[in-house]
Amino acid sequence: MSKHQSRRLSLMGSAIFSEMAGWKEEVRRSGKEVIDLGIGSPDRPPSARVMQAMERAVRKPEVYGYPTSEGSPAFRETVARWYKHRFGVELNPENEIVTLMGSQDGLSHLAMAITDPGDIAMVPDPGYPIYAASLVLAGVEPYFLPLKESNGFLPKLEEIPEEIARKAKFILLNYPSNPLSAVAPRVFFEELVAFAKQYDLLVVHDLAYSEMAFDGFRPMSILEIEGAKEVAVEFHSLSKSFNMAGCRIAFMVGQPDAVQSLRVLKSNIDYGVFTAVQEAGIEAMEEDMERGESVAGLYERRRDIVIEGLAAAGWSIPKPKATMFIWARIPEGWTSRQISREILYQTGVVVIPGDAFGQEGEGYVRIALVQEEAKLREAVRRIAGFLQAQGGK
Repeated sequence: MSKHQSRRLSLMGSAIFSEMAGWKEEVRRSGKEVIDLGIGSPDRPPSARVMQAMERAVRKPEVYGYPTSEGSPAFRETVARWYKHRFGVELNPENEIVTLMGSQDGLSHLAMAITDPGDIAMVPDPGYPIYAASLVLAGVEPYFLPLKESNGFLPKLEEIPEEIARKAKFILLNYPSNPLSAVAPRVFFEELVAFAKQYDLLVVHDLAYSEMAFDGFRPMSILEIEGAKEVAVEFHSLSKSFNMAGCRIAFMVGQPDAVQSLRVLKSNIDYGVFTAVQEAGIEAMEEDMERGESVAGLYERRRDIVIEGLAAAGWSIPKPKATMFIWARIPEGWTSRQISREILYQTGVVVIPGDAFGQEGEGYVRIALVQEEAKLREAVRRIAGFLQAQGGK
């Protein structure tokens, strides 16, 4: 370890991601075309209306001063109206909403705002890497909740040791889930809110994929549950819902004390989101409330291309109900890393080994639906050839 690198950096993130970056570069140098189904970044731009709003905003001289760290009143008021429109949830823009530079901004800083070094927090395994990394930054001890396919990738709250439940400051979950593409029913959220009240802990719910749901399924907000605002906060991002990943615009809503704590922390470390980006975000939510057209149809078509194509090649994967990912149990005889590496080197298709997201991810890979349909069909064709060459291994 370099003398200019802290020990905590060695505990953050997964070495698999940097290792895979090296694999990709080696495959590219060999002359093979790489089809990257690894990173979960939308491959399309925002709507013309949103881009036009951004263009108008950047021409306003007044937007170049420091923005407010909690977000402009106009943006927070629009978030409140959008939450009411989408989930039927009433929010107070003054004390129940904080604007973020992407949900990763809030997820990475929340633990520092609401916990102290040595505290305990519960996070999912498998889970999005920043969940555990944020605890490293805050000096908080993780308690990993195993998410098993046999339980629909939901945690068994009744199996959490009482000592952990009483000591933990918060429990973090994510439905629809990255990387699992799992969804949670209303009854689970009711049990979760009751569990939080019983043990006096905060629920942190990451709802970044609420607008990417299929087959008529409509993900809910945990704040729809009666009394949830007393014990829960929720993150939402415009990155996936409105193809604004590069804009870095999101928000956290819910329990006022937690919202205020994150506001105070952010007021000390940044000056908030560029006002022009907030104006584009307002336009995105306004357009959604007026037209109600989501990105779900695009990703549902892509899901079907991959799932049905791989099934025809002998790799049967259940169809997920949401997200831009497919969480696929791998064929027998492989580890997650082995099959990801071999698929990349032999076909040029990038998938992420499941153990990049935690110990419980072994035995799976994550496939991101972030290419146009023709590219996805080509990726499926290549993977089918790989499976055939392996003789069904």
